[in-house]
Amino acid sequence: MLRYFGFSVGLTVAALVTAVFFGGPAALLAVAVLGVLEVCLSFDNAVVNAKVLRRMSPLWRKLFLYVGIFIAVFGMRLLLPIVLVSVTAQLSIPEVWDLALTDQEAYGENVEAAAEAIYTFGGIFLLMIFLNFLFDEEREIHWLSWLEKPLAKAGKLPYLAIVITLAVIYVGSQIADPEKYATVLVSGLAGLFTYLLIGGLNELMEAPETDDEDDVTATGQSTTGGNAAGTATKAVAGAGAAAFLYLEVLDASFSFDGVIGAFAISSDIFIIALGLGIGAFWVRSLTIYMVDKGTLDEYRYLEHGAMWAIGFLAAIMILELRFHISEYVTGLTGLLFIVAAVISSVIATRRERAHEPAPVESERDEVTAGRR
Repeated sequence: MLRYFGFSVGLTVAALVTAVFFGGPAALLAVAVLGVLEVCLSFDNAVVNAKVLRRMSPLWRKLFLYVGIFIAVFGMRLLLPIVLVSVTAQLSIPEVWDLALTDQEAYGENVEAAAEAIYTFGGIFLLMIFLNFLFDEEREIHWLSWLEKPLAKAGKLPYLAIVITLAVIYVGSQIADPEKYATVLVSGLAGLFTYLLIGGLNELMEAPETDDEDDVTATGQSTTGGNAAGTATKAVAGAGAAAFLYLEVLDASFSFDGVIGAFAISSDIFIIALGLGIGAFWVRSLTIYMVDKGTLDEYRYLEHGAMWAIGFLAAIMILELRFHISEYVTGLTGLLFIVAAVISSVIATRRERAHEPAPVESERDEVTAGRR
């Protein structure tokens, strides 16, 4: 376990000590609460990350763990809010940075003023992930069969997920403040466009299948003159880059809710970065652990639980345009989906084992002989 979580434990201790040194017990408590909140909000993110990451090469896994965590902590949770405030408040980035350092209350108010754009972009991106999961006709395993099977059949309708998402964008623009009508529409369309763009890049960069008419020699040289091995290598690298980009945007979408909610606990951007950064490291560690241990294969419904949690989070982010919903409700509900999926997986596995036919005498003898 130390191999997976040792660094996260060490970083957590260092962050808590730093918080005490610069802000005392109050800062310590704020950082600890923010770290736990981020893990609760992003646990389902770790499950989805694990699904994508297990298809990536070891090189891209390392890049996700080391380079990606730098982007996650400093980019998504420290710099991204500053950029968003700069755009929405029409201030330069140096002005926003100075505001964050000298007038944290005003900076927090500006972040909250950008909430409509943040929630709509993140909510629509997550909604597309959820809908494409629900409408996947090729999915063989269903958790909530009474609901998931009919929805999978509905996936035969072309562009159904996009149509539903466009309807949600319109509804979001209607329930939001009338002054934010254009902001919600543009942010929602940006979230949809980003998802479609990354999905298109992922499909484009996937390794092409070799035509049956082309023979490939042992050296990887195609008889038609193309270098099959080189093409495959480039395709794999491209697919890894697309998947890396997808994971970073996904992480950003999950972090939006935590970044805005963090200002209810502290207005100090460094305290927020420390707390959310701790959570981001733990989520990365959980992701690598699940990939190496094959957790998604062991718990068949774990991905389903994460996807339903993502759908719930997307709905909450759209509803946040009109109503305030506590981040604790969001985090706890997501954990409930995950726990329910794990329990369902264990029960299903035990039922299968209970219904497996007992081995006949000859098979028992073979097993015994093999052990000897």
